[in-house]
Amino acid sequence: MRKAAPRPAPAEPPRVGVALAALREQQALSLDELSRRAGVSKSMLSQIERAQANPTVAVVWRLANALGVPLTDLLQSAQAPTLPAITTVARHDTPTLRGADNGCELRILGPIDLAGQFEWYALQMQAGAVLDSQAHGPGSREHLTVLTGTLALTAGDSSASLAAGETARYAADQAHAIRNPGPGLATALLVVLHG
Repeated sequence: MRKAAPRPAPAEPPRVGVALAALREQQALSLDELSRRAGVSKSMLSQIERAQANPTVAVVWRLANALGVPLTDLLQSAQAPTLPAITTVARHDTPTLRGADNGCELRILGPIDLAGQFEWYALQMQAGAVLDSQAHGPGSREHLTVLTGTLALTAGDSSASLAAGETARYAADQAHAIRNPGPGLATALLVVLHG
């Protein structure tokens, strides 16, 4: 009696998200732009890149066409496409969030694939502007470095005033706020480490 040959282990499914993020970064495309080109929602693109959703073949085909690459570039599970040694993002392609009163501007400097883990922003606040934040996940911390002007910080029951060149590190798993007491414009770098 012959022994049955052992079955090979099932192949790992293609890591479309890794390849998609690399190709999008290589072409300096925002999620919005790729969403528009491919006809795939921005939230779906984000979920695919973070390996939280498996796209259908039809979606992968639309993404490949929007990126101008063969379908196989997104389906290869071996490795993501090689990125150039240096990639740049133009100022007008840097996503920017503005407060309702336009007194506060956050330019998103970190890549989308790190969102929810490690984020960094260029913060610009007019005199009197306030950036209120709800508590982030447990263990989250923020690091605020003032570049110009002064900023007032509140985290839970604690508060501090920061001048240019000073840095505050604080728990962000509680309500927190950054305020520019004035008189002029204040700029800062804000780094968020999610717990």
